[in-house]
Amino acid sequence: MSKKTNTLLFVLGATVFNILATIIIFFGLFLIYARFFAHILPEETMTWGFTIIFVGSIVLTFLLYRLILKHLMKKIDFDKHFDPIFGSRKK
Repeated sequence: MSKKTNTLLFVLGATVFNILATIIIFFGLFLIYARFFAHILPEETMTWGFTIIFVGSIVLTFLLYRLILKHLMKKIDFDKHFDPIFGSRKK
């Protein structure tokens, strides 16, 4: 496969991973909230709870993605297998 094909597949795979990870982490945090905090806190705080859970899931997904990407960058030479998305690195 060419570098452009590898890049396209990597971007598509990373996008699918980010969406699925965000959904899974969101529902995980929501279950924790529902199990431990929903019956303690008043109902008016539910909106804030959803907001914090949503933002928290995005942040945790970002951190997870960065950790996985760092691990991949140690094992794979990205310059050898992937094309830059926004132009050449060498100027």
